[in-house]
Amino acid sequence: MDIRNEIREFLTTRRARLTPADLDLPDYKGRRRVPGLRREEVALVAGMSVEYYVRLERGNATGVSESVLVGITRALKLDEAEVSHLRHLVRAANEGAEPSRRKSRPRSRSVRPGVQQLLDAMRDVPTVVQNGRMDVVAINALGRALFSPMYEDATRSANFARFLFLDPAAPAFYQQWEESAEQIVALLRSEAGRTPYDRELSDLVGELTTCSETFSKLWASHNVREHRTGIKSISHPVVGDLDLSFEALDLSGERGLQLVAFSAPPGSPTADGLQLLSNWAATNRELTQDSASDAS
Repeated sequence: MDIRNEIREFLTTRRARLTPADLDLPDYKGRRRVPGLRREEVALVAGMSVEYYVRLERGNATGVSESVLVGITRALKLDEAEVSHLRHLVRAANEGAEPSRRKSRPRSRSVRPGVQQLLDAMRDVPTVVQNGRMDVVAINALGRALFSPMYEDATRSANFARFLFLDPAAPAFYQQWEESAEQIVALLRSEAGRTPYDRELSDLVGELTTCSETFSKLWASHNVREHRTGIKSISHPVVGDLDLSFEALDLSGERGLQLVAFSAPPGSPTADGLQLLSNWAATNRELTQDSASDAS
């Protein structure tokens, strides 16, 4: 990943979405060559010289101080995820001057047996462990049943981003497909800031950019977000519509992994649907075990 270009595009897109009114600046209705704020206006609110801001927006982030980042955050009205992303980009830009520091520790590809034991014990809660590339690293039985369409293609490992953008079943599975697409791209953007030299992430982004015009357009927006809590609405091919609350927790001691658990209020239609899904999954397991016994 070209860090200088990433910083330039990120700051440019954040500047383009704002107007002088957003920062309580006078707007003399002069003709603007590009949408959004001028660099001079950003520099004024950030409390720095125009020359310094221009240098920063061109991707030269070497030696950027905390006060500068605070000023940029204020001027561009960055949210928590955006601030974190900018800090990661600036850190990468400074580490880039020392090639020996570029190589990051490998991401976890599996979970400890104790974590899998925990997942398996959560029989009534669909639970997934994923990494920043949206690969499924571990999953329990109900989670696999919930996301069963993603496992139809046995030739590929399960990946939420690849499924959503490249699998023809995804638009019917996700009730708000467009919103889910925006969220996943923003999550991958955040991961790219954290791990700018992750070759597997670069390969995934390259594949999705080549194969999905929608992904390509969303990737160019440079939006970022964190994955913590929310609602995921799906249409499951077996049990129908489900509105699932999710909570994402970082796994202590498992670098870059999140445990994501899905649930529903007791007595709700979605809770009933999860119970049906659990029964369906149990029946399928029994049939599979019986078939294996007959074959042996």
